[in-house]
Amino acid sequence: MDDSNSLNGHLTLTDSLKENSAFAAFATKQTAIFGKTLLLNPQSPWIGATLGILLVSVPVFFEAPLVRTVPWMSVALTGLWLWGSVRLSRHPQTEFFGDLLLGLSWSWLAGAIYWGWFRWEPLWHLPIESIGLPIALWGLHRGWGKVGHCFYLGSLLGTAITDLYFYRLNLMPYWRQLMVSPPAQSLSIVQAGFAQVQTREGAVTAIVAASGLLILAWQAWRSPQRHHWVFSGTLLGTLLVDSLFVALAAF
Repeated sequence: MDDSNSLNGHLTLTDSLKENSAFAAFATKQTAIFGKTLLLNPQSPWIGATLGILLVSVPVFFEAPLVRTVPWMSVALTGLWLWGSVRLSRHPQTEFFGDLLLGLSWSWLAGAIYWGWFRWEPLWHLPIESIGLPIALWGLHRGWGKVGHCFYLGSLLGTAITDLYFYRLNLMPYWRQLMVSPPAQSLSIVQAGFAQVQTREGAVTAIVAASGLLILAWQAWRSPQRHHWVFSGTLLGTLLVDSLFVALAAF
């Protein structure tokens, strides 16, 4: 009788261990699939575009506060992003994200240089943001780093359209004032610039610029290529960031 109970207990324990092992294997497999699908190897334009949207906001919301206080650290961090890009790109499972990190590196470096030392002059903004343009165009021509270079080019295009909008509506004087004024005066300067936008010309120009970005984003979205999805996301991210600043200025 004792032997029978011992055997039954042993079988129960064995079955329980098998079940736990099977569950652990299933959970590990699902986690790997989840990570691969969402981050490392997206198979949907929704995921690719979302990554583009998220990363295009990194230089705006995370780098900008850092670069004003420690610009040299921001420049040095570019080396970390490039190192991470090279390491991740060596493995098929992480190649996509490593490629994407490469594009972020160019945007980060340009932002660190401009906002660290040249932010008082808006005319220097676009030339400095274009620092990675020759490499990006060469990479696309050679078929190398398509995801990262499309991210960078999408971000650069969004920046160019935003700057052209500023030029068109003569908002550059407000930009210069904002860069040299104390923080307490920032809100009043932004609101004064926003009043310049609240005109018929400002509204028409904004609609034309936004429509152009949306058309390009939609065309890239419909592509079967993942680097086009990321390009679409960067354009949409530019619109979202610009819209957020307009909304903040309105209040």
